Amino acid sequence: MTSNTPRRTAWSLVLLGATALGLSLSSAAHAADPIKIGVIAEAQAIAGASIPQAAQMAAEEINAKGGVDGRQIQIVAYDNHSSSADSVRAFQRAVNEDKVNAVITSYISEVVLALEPWASRLKTPMITPGAASNEITRAIHDNYEKNKYTFHGYLTSAALAQSVCDAAKDLLVDGKKMKSAVIMSEDAAWTKPLDIGYQECLPKIGLKVLDHIRFSPDTTDFTPIFNKIESSKPDVIITGISHVGVQPTVQWKNQQVPIPMFGISSQATNSTFGKDTNNAADGVLYQGVSGPGVAVTPKSVPFAENFKKKFGNYPSYAGYTSYDEVYMIADAVKRAGSTDADKLVTALEKTDWEGTIGRVQFYGKEDKFTHGLKYGKGLITGLILQWQNGQQVAVWPKEVAKSELKFPSFIKFSSAQ
Repeated sequence: MTSNTPRRTAWSLVLLGATALGLSLSSAAHAADPIKIGVIAEAQAIAGASIPQAAQMAAEEINAKGGVDGRQIQIVAYDNHSSSADSVRAFQRAVNEDKVNAVITSYISEVVLALEPWASRLKTPMITPGAASNEITRAIHDNYEKNKYTFHGYLTSAALAQSVCDAAKDLLVDGKKMKSAVIMSEDAAWTKPLDIGYQECLPKIGLKVLDHIRFSPDTTDFTPIFNKIESSKPDVIITGISHVGVQPTVQWKNQQVPIPMFGISSQATNSTFGKDTNNAADGVLYQGVSGPGVAVTPKSVPFAENFKKKFGNYPSYAGYTSYDEVYMIADAVKRAGSTDADKLVTALEKTDWEGTIGRVQFYGKEDKFTHGLKYGKGLITGLILQWQNGQQVAVWPKEVAKSELKFPSFIKFSSAQ
């Protein structure tokens, strides 16, 4: 018996060594697994096309610098055809079949609201680069444990309304002595809280609301709407439009509507908008989070220029945010030391990231806008840009403004201005 002991000990050591080697190889293989980010977006839409393009750019940049602790970022893109049903199917496929670790999805609020329960069921961190409805963050606040996997990577409708009013006070009330407005918004989930915000803040800055028009996103003829607005004789039209920006802009120009448009116009954020409207866009003012030539942070202009070099046009607002969100997810994975969903959520909640749109932080679980972007000085405040001579030009705030307001000759101002 004793003569076999050294042999057995040696064999045991071999087995232990093999096991350790196997664990080491397994660990190394796991460390090299890619970090998969699903991108579900409106790839054929003017405002949505930039989402997967910008995400891929960010992934390539991160990978070129070695990835995240040696792990590459892999973007798995899905075109949702602007459909909630297609988005749900894509989300299920992304998690169950393609094994993504996180999802960036959609600029359409209805789509994100449809996916929010699925992020909960499948326990997968999800962030939107462009949806705005307050209902997204409200669901997280009201049932945190269930909905904590969703993050709102764009300004809420309430914050957008405040951003528009802050700018309107400086540019329109103080700058142009305007006194009245008509709100014109598409009938959608994101504009309900936006319009409530407008109705509250516009009178506070000195703009009396003369009328409030909500129209179907299927509207093709805006003549009756513009006629109704003209009959009220407002100084400005305050807009809340995302899916129908081309049609009303073309008709505004063709019909020589003598009232400026100012507010949210998602399609106007894309540099193709001038061409898409046959150059009818000149004079249109829109809120954005970044824009061509605007150094919101040191990262803003280089990203925009590189995007144009790669894709032939500047990104829409959702391109800036989706680019930032890939970096934020990568940063969260690094800080968490894991792609575990709950650890990722905890890391994302502690995000403090200077991106292309400003300093990104999320509201906490006790705030009514849980997991929404913090709004304010030193964080995200937004910009106002105007289409001038076929270009997007920053006009507010003054720290980054490149031009004064300029309007087409058919825009008429009252004698009070």
